[in-house]
Amino acid sequence: MTDKTTHDTSGDSRPTDDGRPVETDGGVASQAAQDHEQTDYLSAEVNLLNPSTPFMREHLKTVWLGFAIWAVIVFGPVTLTRMVPGTMTTTMPVLGFPLHYFLIAFGAPTGALILSFWYARKRDALDEKYGIDPESVATQTEDEAVAADGGVEE
Repeated sequence: MTDKTTHDTSGDSRPTDDGRPVETDGGVASQAAQDHEQTDYLSAEVNLLNPSTPFMREHLKTVWLGFAIWAVIVFGPVTLTRMVPGTMTTTMPVLGFPLHYFLIAFGAPTGALILSFWYARKRDALDEKYGIDPESVATQTEDEAVAADGGVEE
């Protein structure tokens, strides 16, 4: 009997039992793709650069975008003060503070607060999109383990 679960990578295709050549599917039926179905995600190592579930891919995009925004909010005024000190050290007409001081003392904490609300909304939208119910996680007993992507270990 011919093995129909693997592909011949040598370039020449082997015929099937009825004589037709085996057509490849572009590699989606590889062993790695088949093993993906049986992966225990609670004990598996997580690759932050290549997450394995759609939920984790979208969540990671949100985290990296939030990190980039946070870096601009926190380090932007300091960097601009170093690059263009004349503009950043001018006194603001309304409050009388230098612009760089205002952006660091008021802008950074306010930006971080707004960013936390943004992340909470994005995470709630992701939970809703993938059918994750946060209330069901809180009511779980200690015997029922909940996976990081919202699934329940069986």
